[in-house]
Amino acid sequence: MRSRHGWLPVLALTLSAVALSTTPASATPASTQPTPRAEEQYWTAARMADATPADATPSAPHTSPQAHTDAATPHRPPPGTPSPQQFAGHPTVGTFFFDTKPLGGRSTFCTGSVVHTKAKDIVLTAGHCGLSLRKATHRIFVPAYVSGKSAAAQPYGVFPVTQVYVDPRYEANTKKPTSDLDLAFAQTTRNSKGRWLEDVTGALTFTTTATGYTHRVTVLGYPSSERVNPRHKPVRCTVNTTRLRGFAQLSMACTGFSGGVSGGPWIKDYDPVRGTGKVIGSTGGYNGGGNDANDDWVTYAPLYGKDAQALFNDAAAHRAVGARPPYGLSAPAPKRHPFTRAVWKHAVGMTAGHFTAASGPMDLLVRWDDGTVTLHRGGALTTEYQLAPPGSIWAKAVSLTTVNTGGTTDGLVVRWTDGEMSLYPTVDTKGFHGEKQLAPPRTALWRDTAQLITGGRFTPGGNRDDLLATFKDGHVSVYTDLTVNGLTKQAQITAKNTTWPHATQLTTASLTGSPTDDAIVRWSDGETTLYPGLTAQALPPETTLRPPNSPWKNATLVTAGAFTTNLAADDILVRWSDGRVSLFTDTDTAGLHTETQLTD
Repeated sequence: MRSRHGWLPVLALTLSAVALSTTPASATPASTQPTPRAEEQYWTAARMADATPADATPSAPHTSPQAHTDAATPHRPPPGTPSPQQFAGHPTVGTFFFDTKPLGGRSTFCTGSVVHTKAKDIVLTAGHCGLSLRKATHRIFVPAYVSGKSAAAQPYGVFPVTQVYVDPRYEANTKKPTSDLDLAFAQTTRNSKGRWLEDVTGALTFTTTATGYTHRVTVLGYPSSERVNPRHKPVRCTVNTTRLRGFAQLSMACTGFSGGVSGGPWIKDYDPVRGTGKVIGSTGGYNGGGNDANDDWVTYAPLYGKDAQALFNDAAAHRAVGARPPYGLSAPAPKRHPFTRAVWKHAVGMTAGHFTAASGPMDLLVRWDDGTVTLHRGGALTTEYQLAPPGSIWAKAVSLTTVNTGGTTDGLVVRWTDGEMSLYPTVDTKGFHGEKQLAPPRTALWRDTAQLITGGRFTPGGNRDDLLATFKDGHVSVYTDLTVNGLTKQAQITAKNTTWPHATQLTTASLTGSPTDDAIVRWSDGETTLYPGLTAQALPPETTLRPPNSPWKNATLVTAGAFTTNLAADDILVRWSDGRVSLFTDTDTAGLHTETQLTD
């Protein structure tokens, strides 16, 4: 746990015990809850100003109260790291105040945001804040909190908390996989004017997402720092997110997110005037929401999936949180894909690469029409690993291709149906890692006009991280050095024409001994051609591998790789329209040679 997303020392001991409880949702019985007017009297301006973040240590606000064996010295933020903007705030976002004196603590606070429900009374926050709310007294949510004003003088009033919903598997402050479950929902009652929360404030939209970990979001919170935010003003920071490797969590870099920000919303499609949008995460997660070095410019948030949706459904229905299966252990054993025509007819994308080892025969990555993604280890390709289950977001991948960004193993570029382009520098038997956004969603070029892509080395002496792309108007471009340039360095090697729109399959091979890779194109009429030693300077003269009107017009998927012991990427794997899978080995400029049927 870290200082800004960490805990009051005495509170940490209490919460760890609470986390072991499977009580569905705790609350003081409604009959004993203080009335809104009683809470307004209790929470004076002085008492609210004296409250400390539920995620900071009062004696040492920038030192973690827990000693970690893997702790590191805080780092300076990289050049260009953004800083948050202080602003007037939105009624959709505010702070919780609650009294932990019965636990030996003091008055504390966390950030929360109003999310739309039919009952109009639900606030989203961090799970670790929810655990402390469960046992505290005088629990209120204050929309658009204004420091220096009492509860009675707050612009939107205060809303007492009556019920708290936390996933029973969540463990406070953990670095375990269950840190993915660090979110909670608080149910409120009317304010002193008899109005429901959402009728007063409006609301964000709680949104699960399955489009990966790269998003453009605005992160809001109420940091408490005597040095940079003595008036406890709300802040916001608009950033691009990445994945916290090994967890279902977002990561962002922005300075100044210190104690008090836990539970703050991460908002897509943010409207800065109305304070609305889609909340896809909330500050928290691994180690309470930050790294082991306690860097205040690194912040995490669970990315909402099916578990978050289930908890939201319980809260929205005012329903007790039932038992859950062990986290991460409930997925059924993956179904293997035998080499039969009936099965392989459902393969809709293939690419080969050294994903699991730097040398030897290549692995084969396959995308299936139900959203499953499998990795077949090099050689016989019979050892299969499921990287994405049926129904996953990978059903929305239009195309995928292998690249190498300079590492010992290969990665992947993915084009999605909405025009987003993603780069995964590494792929292994455990999944896709380090996602980087090359183009944001709704990029018209990649959504509407792009046709085929293949990765390779098209720059002499460079990495295999160039991208060859064809477009519907016939022009062909090479994007060089994706690792450094992203998709900004474009060289058009063929102008608009009427021939290239007929290209239906595109793959990269290495069969001519050229310093750059070769491209293989299968055309709509079955002709298959080789472009040896392709570069970003020009399209080389073609060599025909199969003539027009050949059976290759039924070659639905074509990918080249090194699948045999000679280890040259001169083998071509074909999935035919009837589901057959064939391997053509030792291809060269003379054409395609030995064909081996892999399916029965």
